[in-house]
Amino acid sequence: MFRTALRNVLAHKARLLMTVLAVMLGVAFVSGTLVFTDTLGNAFRNQSAKSYDDVAVAVTTYADQRDEKTPGLTAATLKKMQGLDGVDTVTGRVSGFAGVADPDGKLIGNGWSNTGGNYSPGKNGKDPAYTFVDGKGPDAADRIALDEQTAKKGEYHVGDRVRVATNGPVKEYTLSGVFTTEDGAVNAGGSLVLFDAPVAQKLYLRAGEFRDATLSASAGASEEKLLAAVKPLLPENAEAKTGTALADEQAEQIEKGLSSLNAMLLAFAAIALFVGVFLIANTFTMLVAQRTKELALMRAVGASRRQVKRSVLLEAAVVGVIASVVGFLLGLGLATGLRSAMGLMGGKIPAGPLIISPTAVAAAFGVGVLITVLAAWLPARRAAKIPPVAAMSSVHAVATVKSLVLRNSIGGTLTLLGAGAIVGGAAKAGTDGRWLVGLGAFLALIGVIVLIPLLSRPVIALVRPLLKRLFGVSGKLAAQNAVRNPRRTGATASALAIGLTLVTGISVLGVTLGQAIDRATTDNIKADYMVSMASGDPLDESALTALEKAPGVTAVSPQQAASITVKGEYHSASGVTPGDVQKVFAVNTVSGSLDSLGKGEIAVGDKTAKSNGWKTGDTLPVTYEDDKKGTLKVGAVYEENEFLSPVLMPRNIVDAHQSRPEIREIWLKTDGGASKANEQALIDALGDNPAMSVMDQKDIRDTFGGFINQALNIMYGLLAMALVIAVLGVVNTLAMSVFERQQEIGMLRAIGLDRRRVKRMIRLEAVVISLFGAVVGVVLGMFLGWAIGQTLKADIPDYALVIPWDRIGVFLVLAGLVGVLAALWPARSAAKLNMLTAIKTE
Repeated sequence: MFRTALRNVLAHKARLLMTVLAVMLGVAFVSGTLVFTDTLGNAFRNQSAKSYDDVAVAVTTYADQRDEKTPGLTAATLKKMQGLDGVDTVTGRVSGFAGVADPDGKLIGNGWSNTGGNYSPGKNGKDPAYTFVDGKGPDAADRIALDEQTAKKGEYHVGDRVRVATNGPVKEYTLSGVFTTEDGAVNAGGSLVLFDAPVAQKLYLRAGEFRDATLSASAGASEEKLLAAVKPLLPENAEAKTGTALADEQAEQIEKGLSSLNAMLLAFAAIALFVGVFLIANTFTMLVAQRTKELALMRAVGASRRQVKRSVLLEAAVVGVIASVVGFLLGLGLATGLRSAMGLMGGKIPAGPLIISPTAVAAAFGVGVLITVLAAWLPARRAAKIPPVAAMSSVHAVATVKSLVLRNSIGGTLTLLGAGAIVGGAAKAGTDGRWLVGLGAFLALIGVIVLIPLLSRPVIALVRPLLKRLFGVSGKLAAQNAVRNPRRTGATASALAIGLTLVTGISVLGVTLGQAIDRATTDNIKADYMVSMASGDPLDESALTALEKAPGVTAVSPQQAASITVKGEYHSASGVTPGDVQKVFAVNTVSGSLDSLGKGEIAVGDKTAKSNGWKTGDTLPVTYEDDKKGTLKVGAVYEENEFLSPVLMPRNIVDAHQSRPEIREIWLKTDGGASKANEQALIDALGDNPAMSVMDQKDIRDTFGGFINQALNIMYGLLAMALVIAVLGVVNTLAMSVFERQQEIGMLRAIGLDRRRVKRMIRLEAVVISLFGAVVGVVLGMFLGWAIGQTLKADIPDYALVIPWDRIGVFLVLAGLVGVLAALWPARSAAKLNMLTAIKTE
């Protein structure tokens, strides 16, 4: 039976290729994902371990420039550490944000990973953390050193003047050296600026203090003994760990960080394999139907049902092994490509070998073979039921009425259960509701796929008159052929239906959320511009002062982070400018007036007021951030929105209780609205600071909604694999359909159907099947998009379902194009058939 299975595989090379392609793509994604994340994790772990090679003990404090109560590490403390037995060197570190401007004044890097730190030379005059390729470390207040990548991007050389922005005004420094480093910020595509230690201390903490320190050990010294000796010297709230422990912790964090990427890629691999199942099952079903006489003859000469079933499953196993081998090799290429792509996008991936783990190999071959064999199980079972008497007839095996009734009953039950769960989840909302919708989506998708053969006849019957009117006899024959074998049509359409369900659902949800964000921005913001730090850090107060004096500015209000405690309960607040806050935000008052802010009163959001039982005119006993107590009167209650804190306070009250203001954003209204001239005036007022972003309303919308569009594009790209497999399914179905109908096509040619109309018939059949699957997918996708949106509705103000008809139209056009492309080869094969040879074919 093994020889028979192998012979059958080799006898149908074209079909073998189609099936192998379907499995191969899914296996490639699975193996590529596992190899990529293993390689990435190994490289980062090695880099992490390397960065702690010379660290015996690391000390971390939580000292903050804005908090005088939390001390850092003083020179005296470091000196005591240096005097401990077994300590070789002690290096103090302090760091924060530092952005470097390129020759055009733009920020080099992405903001959040642009860092600055101190250069700390040891006894030999070198800092062990950095290797200089040109020049030397900074040894004066007006000198800096840059990492090699940043210097290259900015076209800077030793001796050049470099503009650097921290949280204050931009300053110019002389470049003293260029270095290489394994610093994580640089590897993430950011930049690193090294300052002379006293300069870095003043910039990021306080004069004479470091935030962290690392201790290297003398030969033979124990890390654990050093750790025990260091702990008594630490200030309050500081902690110390061995270098080994820190390397292990960082390795664990790397694993967690990569797990989400791994899960996402594997989810799309599962989708691709799920779609591939239908193609594989369809292929083996048609192979069994075409080999009815052959299988019946095997039964007649003594083969048992078990042997026939085993023969078909062995064919599937051979196909699975071939697909797994090719898919695994392709997965290695995919892993290499992903690594290169991350490098091209600015992420520096540490050097290291490609890691091929036993898990990746086992997963690739296990998934490939298992999926193929499972998909072939039902066709194999059907083949085993072929009676020996069928060898005497040319009639292929047909589905019994009983099997169709059972199939439709199961499909209907699953669909109803899935729809009920989806509606229930939409009504429940929240996280529990989303899980329920997910379960319902799975059941409904399976149910609809099972029912697709039943749905195909009435749906395609609706377009039959149109096809006949537009394309004549070719259109009529195409519609008839599309429903001649509902199982085959359903299996082919299923692949497209799954892909379009996911794409449509994601599109509905993405566009709906995007427009909700747009409306929130338009409805709640009056400001022409928002100024913030590219790093996400607070702005320096000097930026607010400069913008208040900028030409053309008519109103300016910060969002200055603050908080108050009322009766033991913490409340987030913002310090704003009275009189200007209502000019930069659309604040709808429920009671009272925002003018009361100018009298030293506060405004409270309606939800916060309701939950606490506050109302306009109430006097609240409060505790400020500096633990001082006082009272505040509620002067207004307003409708809350996502751009304002639940409590608004006049800036002068907030300033009185903060040692340093924490200004997250500054909102501005300008004379004449947003314009290039007004934007340039703001940039000039800020000293052309590359670290400060000046955004108009469009930029603000893009900032808040851009991640949605980016996520959509990633989803579309990954789901393209499912559509590629769907195309292969259509090609496979049509090719086998042409093979089955050789005699019929020969007869059609003999009675006058020319080659051009034969091609058109096959193409139209493909388009009809593709559009049928697409319509089913689009309808189900819109339903799922609505349901998931309902679970998010409570958390998203101004939520309203939006159906992106333009995108759906594009999806349907693309589905039709898929049909046309998939029919090219089968249509050409059908048109080239020799009519006499075809007529004689059984």
